[in-house]
Amino acid sequence: MGIRGLMSFVEDHSNEFFTDLKLRDTKIIIDGYALFHRLCFSSNLELRYGGDYDSFTDVVEKFFESLSACKICPYVVLDGGCDISDKKLNTLKDRAREKIQMAHSLSVGGGGYVCPLLIREVFIQVLIKLRVRFVQCFSEADRDIMTLANHWNCPVLSSDSDFCIFDLKSGFCPLNSFQWRNVNTIKGTRDCYIPAKCFSLDALCCHFGNMNKVLLPLFAVLCGNDHVNLPVVETFLSKVCLPLGAPSSKGRRHHRVLGLLNWLSRFADPTEALDNVLKHLPGKSRGTVKKLLCGSMGEYLQSQGRLQDFFQHGAYACPDTWNPGLPPWVLAALARGQLSPFISDALVLRRTILHTQVENMQRPNAHRISLPIRQVIYGLLVNTPPHPGNVTWDALPPQPPTFSEVERINKNIKTSIVDAVELPKDHSDLSKLTELSLARRQILLLETLKVKQSILDPIPAALKLPIAVSCYWVQHTEAKAKLHHLQALLLGMLMGPLHAMINSPGWSGRQAARGAGTRQVSRGGCRMSSTTEEVADLPHSL
Repeated sequence: MGIRGLMSFVEDHSNEFFTDLKLRDTKIIIDGYALFHRLCFSSNLELRYGGDYDSFTDVVEKFFESLSACKICPYVVLDGGCDISDKKLNTLKDRAREKIQMAHSLSVGGGGYVCPLLIREVFIQVLIKLRVRFVQCFSEADRDIMTLANHWNCPVLSSDSDFCIFDLKSGFCPLNSFQWRNVNTIKGTRDCYIPAKCFSLDALCCHFGNMNKVLLPLFAVLCGNDHVNLPVVETFLSKVCLPLGAPSSKGRRHHRVLGLLNWLSRFADPTEALDNVLKHLPGKSRGTVKKLLCGSMGEYLQSQGRLQDFFQHGAYACPDTWNPGLPPWVLAALARGQLSPFISDALVLRRTILHTQVENMQRPNAHRISLPIRQVIYGLLVNTPPHPGNVTWDALPPQPPTFSEVERINKNIKTSIVDAVELPKDHSDLSKLTELSLARRQILLLETLKVKQSILDPIPAALKLPIAVSCYWVQHTEAKAKLHHLQALLLGMLMGPLHAMINSPGWSGRQAARGAGTRQVSRGGCRMSSTTEEVADLPHSL
């Protein structure tokens, strides 16, 4: 979520609304989505050529090293898929259009901020490697973050202005003033701390005549957030005389923020304020608008989720308002980040949004090549058994096995209807998919990639999947792949293992001289066997 103009407004008044912190020796709840975007965009990484993932990995590792040096215990909370109500769809489409424009700007040498497609997956891999505890929520994470932070009485680290509305016991630290690169030492000790600023909700309310903080959710929905963008709200704003107080230098957005806060400070509670909003609207629309505004204000209340259960016991209950009867193994994999939000969107909404990357906007988007793979995924997901306790799900009429994909076409977005592939009967129950033998799953994978097992037999185990995917790419790429393309792919696959081998303890030039035969390379806890001859033959296998 996010409230238009609020973050820049409170930052303009940082001396009034923020206190300085020397953060150390505490738990902290981190908005994972905000963090990986911040680290990606504030670290001078190359954004034009598919993703500088090595440099991004280094930045993430250094960030958590700084926390560890200050005895700050991080708990990272990631957004999941869309809410079952799909109320943010218009906002998501607007953002997709904005991202296309920025990606186009970057592609022709201009500026912009677009995350590489795999940045989230790389971020999760680093969290796992560093053993940083994290959870992926079933939908948007803001309320779960607030609820967990209040349960543990610790601060929240984010860049989302909605945390200026939540009533947080230990406050909200904005990422842009969190000086993790500037770790200091307390004078006369060896104790380290990170300089930070903490937003004070009480200070904000005091600034506006000691207004009741329970009025702030109504302020958020009137000011405009990701869930509410009603023309009737603009009607209200055009009819009511908002007291601006001191002049603002930031244009209309700050005028709206300032005027609404001054206006709301006159009322004792949300009921009185809401009644005053509705009286400025046409009578026939008041009931509908009241229901929508009250529902949106509820987004700032404590959530049903208990993330502390996940961090303490490895699982937590999925809210009944979201769960459409998914198998337990799917819910567990979503919470652990083993399945992406793409999967939950496909399962819950039968709709996915294919994110844009920096590429030639006149050519088909990069996701087109993987359409046959997604059709198989949809075929697996379409066979979800109905949840007997979920009225909304059961009330839906039988649906054909199709899914909607929101994708880039040139410099705009389009919703395409995609058919799911019909799969064998032993794949007809998603709840039992994990019971299939490993051999049967591998057959399905290779059939999807259109690769014969005989091609992979001479390939080292750790390279079988990358080679299989490369075979798929060669067969489906729009432009014909040439030998130097394949050689570049293979070099990329081998650089990591070779780097690990060269930098492993005991490696020496004498070992290199003896390296004509088979070598054992250890990376990530697995053993990889390869020979010079096998590597040389890979292009011919492809």
